[in-house]
Amino acid sequence: MPTDTRRWVMLAASLLGAMATTCVVSGVAFLIPELHRTEDLSLAQASTLAAVPMVGLLLSTIAWGFALDRFGERRILLLSLTLTVVATGSACLADALDASEFVLGALLLVAGITSAATNGAGGRIVVGWFPPERRGTAMGVRQMAQPLGIGVCALTMPVLAEKYGVTAGLAVPFVVTILATIFVAAVIIDPPREKMADGSAITSPNPYRGSTFLPRVHGVSILLSIPQSMLWTFVPAWLIVQHEWSALTAGVLVTISQVLGAFGRIAAGRWSDSWGSRTKPIRLIAIGATASVGLLAFTDWLDSPTAALVMVVASVITVADNGLAFTAIAEFAGPQWSGRGLAIQNTGQYLWMAASTPVFGLAIGAFGYPAAFLLSAAAPAVAIGLVPADEERKTAVTVS
Repeated sequence: MPTDTRRWVMLAASLLGAMATTCVVSGVAFLIPELHRTEDLSLAQASTLAAVPMVGLLLSTIAWGFALDRFGERRILLLSLTLTVVATGSACLADALDASEFVLGALLLVAGITSAATNGAGGRIVVGWFPPERRGTAMGVRQMAQPLGIGVCALTMPVLAEKYGVTAGLAVPFVVTILATIFVAAVIIDPPREKMADGSAITSPNPYRGSTFLPRVHGVSILLSIPQSMLWTFVPAWLIVQHEWSALTAGVLVTISQVLGAFGRIAAGRWSDSWGSRTKPIRLIAIGATASVGLLAFTDWLDSPTAALVMVVASVITVADNGLAFTAIAEFAGPQWSGRGLAIQNTGQYLWMAASTPVFGLAIGAFGYPAAFLLSAAAPAVAIGLVPADEERKTAVTVS
């Protein structure tokens, strides 16, 4: 059993691994202006290229989940990150050699495919090495990977691309992935697994059979991700175009909301540890998300100056459930099924986030931002009644 310090070091390694995935999947979006300006791509072509890594992630997440359940965290993390180093390095080389858009897109697709193991692996590491009374806090730290990764990309990739070209911007996920691979190789150890007397692995029943706990958590998470995605996607345009803020001022406010949201995930995790419950805080977060996004719609409809402050509050609340849902799924599914459970969770959220984005775009164009905000508030309102009782999770943890 590792020391407490070693647990947190392994958590830091899994956090960096997930940050690498965020940089690979989300980073190309920060190169859209330079791709348009210097690579002779239309905005539509550049945006499509930026979406390609996400497509790769969606295609492979469940397969990586099966591999995690079969082979464990260390081997799959190292394989995933090593392949991603090769893919991102090849993308940098291809752009430096002026390869075609098709070649660059194919390499970015491969990078998305290879990088998709880190999210599920990080969740399994937290549940495997941290005791139940500290898992929520630890998972909240692990879930900071997305906002931190986006922050790293936002602060580096556009500047490097503007000064030194797109290749320099693409080098950021390449470098982050190299660092993550070295860190993971140095510190990650697979959590212990219970075995039979003859040394064979204990076979666990399918957690999706005979219980609605996991499907309900997946459904709640999808519903809560809809206003989260809507705010991430459209708030910059809302501030800059609708309210005529400068790009710098809008960027600072969005960055502040991201940082506060990251710490909000830790606070929610600590809250769940203190309560001994994952689902009770999720229900309250769903209520808070409904109220805050609804209030945002109302204050924006009134053209109130407080709308920007309400947006920050809503942005923090709508992301607070992520770590709680991950923890609940991994605990309930157990070590033989959590890879697949977390993969289903990620795939469902990403798909619905992607599907809802054009819907909100149409709603904004037809009815304006207040109506779109109100529409997004309906999703967490539905989630309130879908949150499962916590007793099922406690039973599962006791049995496993």
